[in-house]
Amino acid sequence: MGSFSIWHWLIVLLIVVMVFGTKKLKNIGSDLGGAVKGFKDGMKDGQAEADGTTNTPASGGQVTNNAAADKSTIDVEAKQKS
Repeated sequence: MGSFSIWHWLIVLLIVVMVFGTKKLKNIGSDLGGAVKGFKDGMKDGQAEADGTTNTPASGGQVTNNAAADKSTIDVEAKQKS
């Protein structure tokens, strides 16, 4: 009763695929992978901040330096959305 055989897991997998469908499971998997990647990047950024350095994103995004950030900076895009 305590352990499941491979057949139990295959039956559970088959039921999950039948309920959600393969496209929905693919979307869930890619979302989960993106969340894990974002978490790892956040951990690297947090470690870099703790070390006193900044991490440059590979995607060419905006680089911010917390030590030189001005508190009076206004986010223009956020203001336009309101």
